[in-house]
Amino acid sequence: MLKKLLSMTAAATLVVGAGAAAAQDDPIKLGGLATLEGPFAVPGEDGIRGIRMALEKFGHEAGGREIELITASSDASPDSAVDAARRLVENDEVDVLVGPLSGSEGIAIKNYAKDHPEVTFVNGSSAAQRTTLDDPSENFFRFSTDGAQWQAGLGEYAYEEKGYEKVAIVAEDYSFPYSLVMGFMTDFCKLGGQVVEKFYVPLGTRDYSTTVASIPQDIDALYVALGGSDAINFLSQYQQMGSAKPMIAGSITVDQTVLGAKGQQRDYLAGTITAGPIADNWDDPKWVEFKETYAEMFDDGLPSPSLFAHAYYVNTLAVLTALDEVDGDLSDNQAAFREALKNLELETPTGTISVDENRNAVADIFITEVVKDGEGGLYNEVVKVVPEVNQTLGMPEEEFLANGFASRDNPSCP
Repeated sequence: MLKKLLSMTAAATLVVGAGAAAAQDDPIKLGGLATLEGPFAVPGEDGIRGIRMALEKFGHEAGGREIELITASSDASPDSAVDAARRLVENDEVDVLVGPLSGSEGIAIKNYAKDHPEVTFVNGSSAAQRTTLDDPSENFFRFSTDGAQWQAGLGEYAYEEKGYEKVAIVAEDYSFPYSLVMGFMTDFCKLGGQVVEKFYVPLGTRDYSTTVASIPQDIDALYVALGGSDAINFLSQYQQMGSAKPMIAGSITVDQTVLGAKGQQRDYLAGTITAGPIADNWDDPKWVEFKETYAEMFDDGLPSPSLFAHAYYVNTLAVLTALDEVDGDLSDNQAAFREALKNLELETPTGTISVDENRNAVADIFITEVVKDGEGGLYNEVVKVVPEVNQTLGMPEEEFLANGFASRDNPSCP
């Protein structure tokens, strides 16, 4: 009887061992979640291009295992993002999910991640501050910076170099633009700048006539934080109504998803200052190579890769690099893989990126100005690089958090 029992145990061990080996050799399922519908459809398409660039760089495998990409679409709303994530995680059974794109989507996916510790969630381009700074999830990583980080140094540049002392703000009414506005206002207000009025508009607004008519005329510049088709519609109507105040832009307002669109009065946008994670004309060889690869891979792409392509690329690059480091091992709720992600010093087209204790990126930020390319196009020319910007903008965390999270009303200055 004992001999028979030992034989059965040995056989069971062989079966379990064979199953584990087979699982280790199976393709890794990578979910790609982006806004392929709604006002951010163009940015979403470029985000997926970024994923494909990273996969191509690795030959569609990492850690000795094939990477199978499965994509899903949202429309920039939190509910649609969670629905898409649920399909990827619970139906398609992805091992890792890269996404989402938009700010409030990121907060919703962070919360969803807490219910699925067996899956690792890595950001796409979502940049709301609270995604990682407020009640972070241990299995959610962001190798792209948040909106407040994107604007680091812009308020100081606008005040001291451009001489803008009084501005009004027009922004979409959700978590990501709140983060952008905080990043700009932190330095601008500290130096003595005034924000005389804020106009928050719903995502997907088409008619801006009331907003445009309400913008004060005694301002030095207008700060605009609108993206995708919202930015294009506003800029068109703002110019048609005869307004021409100098513009300070949130990163997404003069990204290539907007600058590359047809039908704009380009003379107005030239000279617009902004800041963000990329600069179109950055001359670092890694960025030049990234742009060239993008152009070669995508005949239907933008004139230059957008910040969305860059963010999705960087986050996917982190996934593939960490998988290589652990030989594709996703056992024990992906413990070794997540430890590798935490400790990465990731070399990217825009410099070295690491993550902090909340698994949020520390990275260089570019202050740029929109210029004409001589062929009817526009691009963002680098003015200054702000190195290694962290999520508390260089302040001690306790001091930064004491000021409160970015919101409609925070920060404020006279």
